[in-house]
This record gives sequence, C-alpha cells and structure tokens, in this order.
Amino acid sequence: MSSPRVVNSTFIKSAQSIADSLDDSVSEVVYLGRSNVGKSSTINTLAKRKNLAKSSSTPGKTQLINFFEIEYRLGEEPYFLRYVDLPGFGYAKVSKTLKQIWQKNLVDFIEKRISIRLFIHLRDARHPQAKIDNEVEEYIKSFLRPDQRYLALFTKIDKLNTKEKTALRKKFPEAIFISNSKKTGEERVHQEIFKTIFGVAL
Repeated sequence: MSSPRVVNSTFIKSAQSIADSLDDSVSEVVYLGRSNVGKSSTINTLAKRKNLAKSSSTPGKTQLINFFEIEYRLGEEPYFLRYVDLPGFGYAKVSKTLKQIWQKNLVDFIEKRISIRLFIHLRDARHPQAKIDNEVEEYIKSFLRPDQRYLALFTKIDKLNTKEKTALRKKFPEAIFISNSKKTGEERVHQEIFKTIFGVAL
C-alpha cells in the first residue's frame, strides 16, 4: 500500500482557549514542545508548506492555539484532520499573571478537548532527559483517554553521532526521530498519524 501524503494544508484560525476554538467535529493531532525545539519547522515539513506555522524569534511570544486543516490522500481517497499547534513551554520571559492564564487555558484545552486523538510531543534529541519534557510526558499520560495516544518525536537527530543515536533509540524505542534539515523521519510520522486517527495500518 502507498504511504499517505499531504495534498493541502490551510491555516484556519487562532484561539486563546477551548471556549473560542473551532468546533470539535474533526479529529485533531496536537503538537507541543519547548519553545526552541523546532515545532514550527516540523509542522511545516509535515504539512508541506514552508510558512504555514510561524516561528517566533522570541521564545514564548506565540501564545495562541493555532488550527490547521490538513488533507491527506491515500491512493485517491481523501482524508481530513486538523493539526493543532500549541504555545511553546519552558520559557521565563512572560509575566506571572499571563503565564497563569495561559497555563489554565492550555490545561483546559489539553484535558477537555474531545477531538484530540494524538499528542505529538517534540523533544530535542540533544537533551533527551530534560526535566520539563519528562514532566510533560508524565502529565499527558496521566489523563489519556482510550481513544487518545501520546507519541514522542525527537527533533534535531542529525546533531547526534551514531553512538548517541543508538543510545537514544535504545532508551526511547517507541519514539520517532526526525530531522527537518535532512528530511528524514516524516513518512513514519504520517503513518502513525494515520494509524491513530483513521485506524489504517501501513
């Protein structure tokens, strides 16, 4: 069977919280990660659009929940879902009040949004045991529904040598390793998305 391919990707809207989000009738893949992990680049690579997700030169500046409609094709059959880009975490230059509001909005969205089917947690391959990433993984897994899944995606894998890559794969056997610059790993991400959202094993 051929692999799924993205044929169209469109920015739909930004929201501050679950209250002003899109309707929850379409299955969603949520991307979350630290502010400098390469989340925007990864979304753009997967969506086949150079500037679909905007990155900020100031960590923590992008504080909205961004929705993108994604059309896949498998053979000639169309499949629709949404990518959801969450604000980056792990930054300190945000006022305490704003951070508290942002965290509550995010917590509500992450825990209560019924259309989320897959959480893709981007982690920096050079810092695989970052405390904040371990805490986020534990947090997400603490409330996963039976129809939801957590997937770790290590970025910047091209920065590691062979020995480091082998050790990382041994430590995280279920994770996916991706390099946006080398264009590696993206096909497996699409396969996992398809398997989770549409029940199609590839």
